[in-house]
Amino acid sequence: MQWKDIDLEKRILTVKKTIQRIQCVNGFAKTKLILTEPKTESSKRTIPIPEYMAEILQKHIKSGSAFLVSGKEKPMEPRTLQYRFARILKNGKLPSVHFHTLRHMFSTNCIQLGFDVKTLSELLGHASIETTIPVPNSNTIPVAVHTDISYIITS
Repeated sequence: MQWKDIDLEKRILTVKKTIQRIQCVNGFAKTKLILTEPKTESSKRTIPIPEYMAEILQKHIKSGSAFLVSGKEKPMEPRTLQYRFARILKNGKLPSVHFHTLRHMFSTNCIQLGFDVKTLSELLGHASIETTIPVPNSNTIPVAVHTDISYIITS
């Protein structure tokens, strides 16, 4: 996410790119990071920014081409982000989870709080609500996809 993807006046962020690590065919490095379009159209989306978050972002705003996490003209190495996240969890005496687990926790919390599933599905960039809440058969009650991490939420 780059600063140019955020409109603080309208309080929205636009997801229109993703970072991928690909193998290099030629060159000295084995892999490289590339900025590309998301895999699906539903992954391209606009997400509202809560007022309190817009205020926080306003204090840290950088040039449009700078990336939010790195603050530089190039993205942060995903492994570096995971290492820093792991250190924060360890220092806070929290369970060790992957950074992506935050997305699952958000989804689970929204479901548990009664959030509209269609809207949640769109915010997450899912192509259908079945991705957000799979229903194994018609005799079961739908539950959030990632209830296995709900212990983190309630601990």
